[in-house]
Amino acid sequence: MKHAILAVIALILIPWLGSLVGLDYLFGVVFPYLAFAIFLGGFIYKVINWAKSPVPFRIPTTSGQEKSLDWIKQDKYDCPATTGQVVVMMLLEIFAFRSLFKNTRASIHDGPKLVHESSKWLWLFGLAFHYCFLLIVLRHLRLFLNPVPGFIGTLEFFDGLFQVGVPVLYQTDLIFVGAVTFLFLRRVVIPQVRYISFAADYFPLFLIFAIAVTGILMRYFIRVDIVNIKQLTVGLATFSPTIAGDIGSIFYIHIFLVSILLAYFPFSKLMHLGGIFLSPTRNLANTSRMVRHVNPWNPDIKPHTYADYEDEFRQFMADADIPLEIEPEPEPEPEPAAEEAPAETPAEKE
Repeated sequence: MKHAILAVIALILIPWLGSLVGLDYLFGVVFPYLAFAIFLGGFIYKVINWAKSPVPFRIPTTSGQEKSLDWIKQDKYDCPATTGQVVVMMLLEIFAFRSLFKNTRASIHDGPKLVHESSKWLWLFGLAFHYCFLLIVLRHLRLFLNPVPGFIGTLEFFDGLFQVGVPVLYQTDLIFVGAVTFLFLRRVVIPQVRYISFAADYFPLFLIFAIAVTGILMRYFIRVDIVNIKQLTVGLATFSPTIAGDIGSIFYIHIFLVSILLAYFPFSKLMHLGGIFLSPTRNLANTSRMVRHVNPWNPDIKPHTYADYEDEFRQFMADADIPLEIEPEPEPEPEPAAEEAPAETPAEKE
């Protein structure tokens, strides 16, 4: 965790120092384009690589009654048997985190006694985190599109429905920060989760938290030139970026952190965004007992029966007193050697 915090602090200091020495174009134009290219290329590479990976076994993760006898009710969306049921299960998983909703927590009580309890807090804050992240990204499209689509204004209206102060306080900002904080505290407070957490788990949380905080600071506390920011972001979207005037260091910190997140995304655990669609534990129907699935990648292996095995090792097995179906043929006895005539003495030769 310490290394992840230090890494994020270093990433904050780099654009701040760069903006002080006049590297605005580097942090405002070059790094965003480079990060987006890495994100796009890495994302496509990962998806293609996963799509090419063989799936020799049908291994869907199920948690309900599979299709069986007619009088046994099947749990269609927890144990799908058709492609349509798989599609419904995938939609529930992607948009409602169905498997996480059914998550349980195991704990040991006095006795000792193992108790399984419902654990809905992770599902609730995980759902809030992802949907708030999506709404914030959609709201930011205002900065890149001209004219601004009408649905973005509708989102902003409902997001700031409980208007507090000026500018409007968006609920998603507060919920998002709260959800990230919960996900971090969960890793710190729960010993089992803390034990399996590494820097790769903490770094995205700290990075996303820093992005959220810098964005909130720009909107509510630190004044920035929104006209110049809009000009720059529209220019980035149309491949004609220009930086006019002093935008502010906080903006370069914010956009640099976003660029780091984009570049880091395809090579991290965040890539479950694309991986969930290609996971054989999610996108396959549970038909192992209905259809014989033959692995197409199996090599053509010639059968080697026990009789062949015995033919190959019969004598060795017989020497080791291992029972055989066919005993080895007895070896022929050697013929007696002919008696040689005694050699003649010199006297007999004369």
